[in-house]
Amino acid sequence: MAELLRMPEVAAGAESALLSAWPLTPGSPYAAGDVIAIIETDKAVVDYEAESAGVIVRPLVTEGTEVAIGDPIAVISAPGEAIDDVDAIVTELVGSAPAADPAAAQAAPVVSAPDAAPVPDRIFASPLARRMALDAGIDLATVTGSGPQGRIRRVDIDAVLAAGPAAALPTAAPIPALATDDDVVVIPHSRLRRAIATRLTQSKTQAPHFYLRGSAQVDRLLELRQEINDGEELRVSVTDLLLKAMAVAFTAVPTANVVWTDEAVHQHARVDIGLAVATDNGLVTPVVRGVDRLTVRQIARTTQDLATRARAGSLRQHELEGGITSLTNLGMYGTEDFDAIINPPQSSILAVGAARETPVVADGAVTVATVLRFSLSVDHRPIDGATAARWMAAFTALLERPAKLLA
Repeated sequence: MAELLRMPEVAAGAESALLSAWPLTPGSPYAAGDVIAIIETDKAVVDYEAESAGVIVRPLVTEGTEVAIGDPIAVISAPGEAIDDVDAIVTELVGSAPAADPAAAQAAPVVSAPDAAPVPDRIFASPLARRMALDAGIDLATVTGSGPQGRIRRVDIDAVLAAGPAAALPTAAPIPALATDDDVVVIPHSRLRRAIATRLTQSKTQAPHFYLRGSAQVDRLLELRQEINDGEELRVSVTDLLLKAMAVAFTAVPTANVVWTDEAVHQHARVDIGLAVATDNGLVTPVVRGVDRLTVRQIARTTQDLATRARAGSLRQHELEGGITSLTNLGMYGTEDFDAIINPPQSSILAVGAARETPVVADGAVTVATVLRFSLSVDHRPIDGATAARWMAAFTALLERPAKLLA
């Protein structure tokens, strides 16, 4: 029996999402687990998988349309079900027959017919493939897709790039900004930029922040990193070691491993930490799960994967949700210290600056040490100052005695 496919709540608390692409043409059957719609949230691209087998009878919204959560996006039916009058079914299910994409309407046949015409001029490609093609100036119309229904995948773009410049036909790059006069350029807000503004404004106004600042001598930490990386292909970064130190510190001070809700404070047994990653479109914070249970090398492998996919725009929504704290590191830009805004619903965020050679006093004598400065922003609702201070002391001690990170 024909029924409506509705926009799912792919992100907690979202009111709408963007229907990015229809991987299947109208009349196409699909199996349980097949991707039947590609949906974009503010920070991620989600492949929406079918819960059971069926057929796409007719899309009700075109690609690139913003749709409220719960609103119908397509008519679907059971496999093999014959539908003689698609318009009548649509009218029966939604109350009126919405104006469909002409190409989609043309290709919305009697479902049981074996010669369902494909939709012309529509290019199906994964979000990652689209991003790679845009970055490389490749016209997707020139690429032959190897995926289902001719969908273009990453391997297809890789093949074009490997074939050399002649295979990559440049297209006109999109104009990201509108010049209004000689002095002002208007840059329209992206979905990601709007989401960042909304969430951080909410955090700063609703979560009472307080800040703890500290520093640590990290010469031994840097030596340990050098020893770990000696002769190894997988490189462990300072950020990876900082994540491990944060997790061990939360294990030592479990009362800081909490988040605030309106009903209760939730104390977590596992330490999940968000990692701030700068992309061309804005900041995203994928979450590294169970950092306290990972080795330093496992953390390095995970962070490299998340950062690569964050910059390619191929993170999944669940990878951006949860966590009790985050790490943001601007040391590579030469920033010495700064304060960060908590990423709700997390309860803290650690801001780390650059490690600098600094004069320090040891045993009454002045010497030079490599000093790292950091600042912990804390939500005062679930975490008191003394608790945060104990966490900061544990974290600092781990940086200065880093062998414990390998225990």
